[in-house]
Amino acid sequence: MLVIVMENQVLAPRQVCQSCLLADASGQPRWRGGQLSCGYVATKCSEAQPERYQCQMGFTIANID
Repeated sequence: MLVIVMENQVLAPRQVCQSCLLADASGQPRWRGGQLSCGYVATKCSEAQPERYQCQMGFTIANID
């Protein structure tokens, strides 16, 4: 599940991405084949942390199970 991580809160992508021109037709991040196509992989601090991505709009997106 993708979530948007901010300084003091975690948001559902729909709350942010629905107004983004890079989002898909349903207002979700463009997640295809395990990759975020509207962003890039951010550095991973440890194996215990989920994969993090930086979207083109500057938000941090995490892929959590």
